[in-house]
Amino acid sequence: MPKTVTTDDPEEAAAFIRAGGLVAFPTETVYGLGADVFNELAVGKIFKAKGRPPDNPLIVHVSDLAQIDLLASDFTTIASQLANNFFPGPLTLVVEKSVRVPLLVTSGLQTVGIRMPRHELAAQFLAECGTPVAAPSANLSGKPSPTTWRAVLEDLDGRIDCVLRGDATEIGLESTVVDCTGPVATILRLGAISIDDLRAVVPNVRAPAELNKDGPAKSPGTKHQHYTPSAEVVVLDDATAITDAALAAYIGVSSRSEPFRKVMVCADVADYARNLFEFFRECDRLAIKRIHCERVESKGIGSALMDRIDRAARR
Repeated sequence: MPKTVTTDDPEEAAAFIRAGGLVAFPTETVYGLGADVFNELAVGKIFKAKGRPPDNPLIVHVSDLAQIDLLASDFTTIASQLANNFFPGPLTLVVEKSVRVPLLVTSGLQTVGIRMPRHELAAQFLAECGTPVAAPSANLSGKPSPTTWRAVLEDLDGRIDCVLRGDATEIGLESTVVDCTGPVATILRLGAISIDDLRAVVPNVRAPAELNKDGPAKSPGTKHQHYTPSAEVVVLDDATAITDAALAAYIGVSSRSEPFRKVMVCADVADYARNLFEFFRECDRLAIKRIHCERVESKGIGSALMDRIDRAARR
């Protein structure tokens, strides 16, 4: 494949999707890697470009609510309530798929995850595509999700057709995923929309269950290793012993006295979440061997942040 094109024109980027190509594009969460959901050849290119396991389903992005009818065979009352309150936004709803959605997209499952980004440039791009777009994060499988277009190119330059350039992402963590296929909605992946936010609309939403890693995954980010830099990730509690700080890095919301090689003290937990994945990548660029991540309260966006950090720390 020739060198990846970069553009800030959503119409130019969408032309690649319509031609069966792959385009990385910004959303409010992370950058996604998109293909026409109904073009199986194009969808297959996503798995090849990322080195993504075939049993890891893709989330499908829509530009308007009318496109949901193309994707879902049963958009339940619960799904409708959540969509009416949180679309567009950083929420993915898992529902029964329509026969039109290729099984390649859903990793053989009869369910599909649907999301409508609120990001202005993403919305323009998706509207120009004229079709729902299947899109996981735009990184090599297992690596930290990209929150800048330059991070996309670090992983995928020459592997994909185009990158739609936007600003660094607002949230920095992937969307909340909710399974709406059963009688009670269940969170499959934590994100910026918290369980309290969801319960304000659907009071009996269940917290993430202990997922069966040997069974099929209904959501990305629940089965395979994700979010992992080359450096070792250590969750930093008050009792954590720190050795060789000068060879390590630190990120958190509290100041530290140790002479770390690289330090980021974030303004608050939301700022911590926004910067986490890019900090991981910056540490890899510096060949830092260990990253200390301060533990924060698992509340609101902090729950999603600690989910990502804990997963990165489990090698």
